[in-house]
This record gives sequence, C-alpha cells and structure tokens, in this order.
Amino acid sequence: MSGNVIETVMGAVVLVVAALFLFFAYSTSQLRSVEGYPVTAQFSRIDGIRDGTDVRIAGVKVGSVVGEQLDPKTFLATIKMNINPDYKLPEDTVAEIVSSSLLGDKYMSLEPGGSDKIIPAGGEIKYTQAPANLEDLIGQMIFSQTGAQKKPGAGGAAPGAAPAGGAAPGGAAPGGAAPGGAPFGGLK
Repeated sequence: MSGNVIETVMGAVVLVVAALFLFFAYSTSQLRSVEGYPVTAQFSRIDGIRDGTDVRIAGVKVGSVVGEQLDPKTFLATIKMNINPDYKLPEDTVAEIVSSSLLGDKYMSLEPGGSDKIIPAGGEIKYTQAPANLEDLIGQMIFSQTGAQKKPGAGGAAPGAAPAGGAAPGGAAPGGAAPGGAPFGGLK
C-alpha cells in the first residue's frame, strides 16, 4: 500500500515540474503575435512562413505574420503582417524571407529604405524577395562542378569555352553566373 502512495506522489511531482517547464518555456519565448498596424507583401514563394512567424528588422522582432493567402489572379502568395506601431516603415522597404541558420526556421526580414514616405496602415511592401531554394542551389552547384571536371578535348570544345549558343544552359554565362555576372540566377 505504501508503494502506491509513493508512486502517486512521484507522479504528481513529475506533473508539477512538467507544468512549470511549459509555463517557463511559453513565458520566455516570443510566440505571442505583435499588435500593431497591418501591412501586406506578395511573394512568388513563401516556403517556411506561417502564422506567428517573426518579422524582424536587423534581427530584432518588430512584428508577426498574421495571415497568408494565394491571390487567385496573380497566383502570388500574399503575407499579412502586424508591425509594432513604434516602427514606421519607409515606402521603399524590402521584405525578404530568410533562414535563421542553414537548417533553422525562416522569418520575415525587413530592410528599411531611405524614403521619406511611410507605408500607411493596410499598405503594401512593394519590394520583396522570395526565399532561396536550398535544393536548387545544391543542384546548380553539383551540375556546374561536373562540367568543370571534363578533360580538355572531350566534347570538342576548348576549356572554358561557351557552348555554341554563347551561354550555358538556362541562360547562365560560363562559370555558373547569370548574364549580369551574379552567381545563382541573379542573386547578389
């Protein structure tokens, strides 16, 4: 009989410790959405962004994502955000989706511009950049490496020469750079 009492007490202690841990984790995390003025932004892709995702300027949380939907006319993803009213965003602010680390969560990063005009409540951030697709970048790197390892004379072209069309497949210049000289399809 005394064994059942001890097990019951130990079970209660474990439940109390678990409840304290959950309370501590919730109170120290920044999972609460920020109340503020709404703005929207449109992206071609929003991989990894969901309701509650942080909106940051220079790494500091200034807002939260509060909604996402697909525009049926343009087929662009529209992100709705609430921004802390202490921060007024210039009209030429850039919104981009970035990763906190190589395998980490994604968040919305805002880069304020230098415009004197401010985005009003309910306004739209016009300049956006979709997240880089890690699989595409790795594939592009692998396929550009296999072309660089061909032996001279194999295939009839001189080393470093462009294909007959003057550009590599996909419109990229030799060496994996875009026609403007920026690697990976124009990202600088």
